[in-house]
Amino acid sequence: MNSSLRRRAVRERGIVLFFCLIVLVILMIGSVAVIRSMNASQFAAGNLAFRRDLVNQGEQAIDTVLAKFRTGGALASATTADLPAANYKASTLATNAQGVPTALLDDDAFAAVAQSANDLSGATSDVKIRYLIDRLCTSSGTAVSSGCVQSTSAPTGGTAGATAPLKAPTATVYRLSIRVSGPRDTQVFLQTSFTKQD
Repeated sequence: MNSSLRRRAVRERGIVLFFCLIVLVILMIGSVAVIRSMNASQFAAGNLAFRRDLVNQGEQAIDTVLAKFRTGGALASATTADLPAANYKASTLATNAQGVPTALLDDDAFAAVAQSANDLSGATSDVKIRYLIDRLCTSSGTAVSSGCVQSTSAPTGGTAGATAPLKAPTATVYRLSIRVSGPRDTQVFLQTSFTKQD
């Protein structure tokens, strides 16, 4: 009787050890999955922060371009003809399916309409900001409502004691497209539009 009890005890200890090994393997697989999930979420958060930083750096091109359109700027009055020295095209540039001008995607196409000498530097030496301005018109020359995207709005300010204008002034819409190139071949594209009174 003693020998049969011993055999049963030996068999039970072996089964317990087997189940413990299975539980240990499951716990190890679970811990690896948790670590990989944590690494993936940290990687995604880092990518979002990196992208946001490039967007912030790219916004300096907006101020640079708007300064060119102010009084005394390179584009204050010369908006009816192409001006490659200022990265300006007087007619709408061809775009890809996402609306990004194809000239921003290819260096040779960019050289045909703008100058790389106008590229801006980012906060670090590995960040480059390239931009293009195009007037949303079908052709160069004087802006006309039939061939240009225009905005019409009443003049700002009060109207007390002033004669209302017969027709609100028109303003042609310009598009600014920006490509920010960062480290590890990262690129961020930004676009904004603004108007300039005709």
